[in-house]
Amino acid sequence: MDTETRLNLIKRNTEEVMTEEDLKNLLDSGTKLKHYIGFEISGKIHLGTGLMCMSKVKDFMDAGVDVSLFLADWHSWINDKLGGDRETIKKVAGGYFKEGLKASLKCVGGDPDKLKFVLGSDLYHNNDDYWATVIEISKYTTLARIRRSITIMGRKEGDAVDFAKLIYPSMQVADIFVQGINLPHAGLDQRKAQVIARDVALKLKIRPIVDNNGNKIKPVSVHHHLILGLGKPPVWPVPKDRLQELWSALKMSKSKPDTCIFIHDSPEEIRRKIKNAFCPEGEVEFNPVLDWVKYLIFKDEKSELFVERPQKFGGNITYYSYEDVEKDFLTKKLHPIDLKNAVAEKLIKILEPARKHFEQPRVKKMLEELEQMIISR
Repeated sequence: MDTETRLNLIKRNTEEVMTEEDLKNLLDSGTKLKHYIGFEISGKIHLGTGLMCMSKVKDFMDAGVDVSLFLADWHSWINDKLGGDRETIKKVAGGYFKEGLKASLKCVGGDPDKLKFVLGSDLYHNNDDYWATVIEISKYTTLARIRRSITIMGRKEGDAVDFAKLIYPSMQVADIFVQGINLPHAGLDQRKAQVIARDVALKLKIRPIVDNNGNKIKPVSVHHHLILGLGKPPVWPVPKDRLQELWSALKMSKSKPDTCIFIHDSPEEIRRKIKNAFCPEGEVEFNPVLDWVKYLIFKDEKSELFVERPQKFGGNITYYSYEDVEKDFLTKKLHPIDLKNAVAEKLIKILEPARKHFEQPRVKKMLEELEQMIISR
């Protein structure tokens, strides 16, 4: 595969690459590309993790990148996920969560047998270099900056937090260097950690990232899009100066189950949730259903969306690009109800491999145990 094709695969459907020039240098030099993306173990897997993240993972795999998925059990413990029970977090990480990520990769056409998983506990165990790197990164980062960076945990800047949460950003950055990752991947909400990684990269002595000639280099951070939840924003219409702020606040969240879709939701659940979605007629700037069409359905050049509707409303139509969907929706040639129905049926089809995966007795039991755990908390 030529460099340009690899570059385009890595960049596809991303919000930002820091920096594209650094990425081109890595590709041109023939440096082996080592990727990772980290996941907190926080409950059931929704489309933001399952389809958005894993479609990018497949792009990396197709581009010949060495891919790894980091199951961040220590970070989840620090961030009070699953009741803050460390053993429960580890069990879910190695069970339900791993199976859910495999199933998600199937949904986007990838081969789950090629996935490499790394559990945080395994990486940190008897690893003096890791903990020394945490300290080294912390020595090059101010307390004020760490406090600003707690937003990567879903916390608000300025929130009163326990001291453990201030260790979290340095640990996340250390994960990159100790694993020798030159292509870290995350959602745009993790940007502050990635910027710290690039800022300290050339100062580190214990486990710096180096190129083929042994020179220290900065990791090339790739940020994918954060898809919206299906709910209505608290302020409507959204003021343009608050668009980015509200977008981050209204990203898909498992804490609002009726505004997100889980990878193993039944067809009936998918139809119900999308039917109730916020999707104002003619609105294209802040519209969760269109957001899903753009990033989850039209993820590559082979994508299409079939809209079934009565002849009196224009008859059936197949769209082969997001731009055509947006154009018709903006001019009100495509009604919200018809768009919602089409998106629901498309997602039901896309998610079929995940539903089948979770029909296996062993995997189904993992999901049932997790659901019972969530109910009892």
